[in-house]
Amino acid sequence: MKHVLAFDYGASSGRAILGSYDGERLTLKEIHRFSNDPVMVGGSLHWDILRLYHELKQGILKAKKETGISIDSIGIDTWGVDFGLLDKNDVLLGNPYHYRDSYTDGMIEEALRVVSRERIYKDTGIAFQKFNTLYQLLALVKNKSTLLENAETLLFTPDLLNFFLTGNKSCEFTIASTSQMLLAGRGTWAYDLLNELGIPIQILPEIIDSCNFVGKLRKSVQDELGINEIPVIAVASHDTGSAVISAPLEDSNDAYISSGTWSLLGTEREKPVINEKTLKYNYTNEGGINRTVRLLVNIMGLWVYQECRRAWRKQGIEISYDEMDAMAEAAKPFQSFIDVDDETFYSPGNMPEKVVEFCKKTGQSAPADKGSIIRIVMESLALKYRSSVEGLEEIVGNRVPALHIVGGGCKNTILSQYTADVLNRPVTAGPIEATAIGNVMSQLIALKEIEDVKQAREVVKRSFPTEEYQPENPDLWEDAYGRYMGIISALE
Repeated sequence: MKHVLAFDYGASSGRAILGSYDGERLTLKEIHRFSNDPVMVGGSLHWDILRLYHELKQGILKAKKETGISIDSIGIDTWGVDFGLLDKNDVLLGNPYHYRDSYTDGMIEEALRVVSRERIYKDTGIAFQKFNTLYQLLALVKNKSTLLENAETLLFTPDLLNFFLTGNKSCEFTIASTSQMLLAGRGTWAYDLLNELGIPIQILPEIIDSCNFVGKLRKSVQDELGINEIPVIAVASHDTGSAVISAPLEDSNDAYISSGTWSLLGTEREKPVINEKTLKYNYTNEGGINRTVRLLVNIMGLWVYQECRRAWRKQGIEISYDEMDAMAEAAKPFQSFIDVDDETFYSPGNMPEKVVEFCKKTGQSAPADKGSIIRIVMESLALKYRSSVEGLEEIVGNRVPALHIVGGGCKNTILSQYTADVLNRPVTAGPIEATAIGNVMSQLIALKEIEDVKQAREVVKRSFPTEEYQPENPDLWEDAYGRYMGIISALE
């Protein structure tokens, strides 16, 4: 029996998951859960990275105290693009910026004054998102940041946490691929592009593949926690990269949605797909395990839904997610629609009001109660999924035979049903703990307990249930989709 500890950091919470593998099946046990709360300081939004490291150590301690078993390895995955900077003495320079901070506003436009959109996309194959590492670094360059002037090494969030644990610096491929700074299909830094934009290339570390050993817990960590040496493994460190490992993909044209705060909808490919269509639809070619490509599109996901709940809680109104879903089910269908990816919904705060104002601005009836707001958000997200699937089908030239929703968003049964309805095809949901499972599988591959991704997916199928949703009321959803696309087209 092998026991590995997977740390999965999402944009709003994190978990330590113990994975136990007996050679046939995998079981998971949640050891530690904690919130991940960004901190606003002086008008800037940051990650509380030292607290996140503290929670990492608490998870290791709990695994030791509550299970009493020997941990064979540790792996960390997180969200993408964000990073910390170390000085020449390996001291962290400031708290890492949060990707939703406004300091990247206008940076895509700044970059395009120097290099064309087509050139950036041809080099990197990565979709244009203002939070990409490329634009974060460009913002530091433009602002003549002293952080950047004193930086010796850039480490992405999981690499930084690995460094805290081991003292060894590395840069894992899947997390680096989110930066829009790698040469597509090569997995090396796009040095020419970065030089043209004035971004210091000397701070960029060497890139390693997933399923490699980073090192063992440094002596100071062992002494602090009262534990022995434990190997730390660079898993597929981008959370979506880990989630896709556990997606039950059977056909090469199957699509997945890694569903959470963000929804990442795409398919697995051997090589990048870079052409006029992928540029037009803003599809990205992120790295996967074994240097595969995750051809996908970023969708705002459950962010708007989660932020509505957060806004009501601030008003002293406590509503559980189950209660929110029940309120949505009781509300009138297809009242109005929003574009979940509209800039209106990008930043936190006053989300229910933003939904109402969007509806008014687009000439639709404004929702008058919480249930209607929630239903509009859920229906609109499912409709967004359909337009994204159609874009993917146009790009790959084949119909998507099956859609697999994995990750925490699987728990939202309404969204899964709506997605089956609007696509008019079956949708498979599960496993829920896809990211943690993929993290565990990367460790087991590194430990040579599992041979490859194909075997990993076979183990996942044996170990975790999935649920299938059949489409209902396709005609009603077809009409709603036509109305929705009319609203989206009018915004362009």
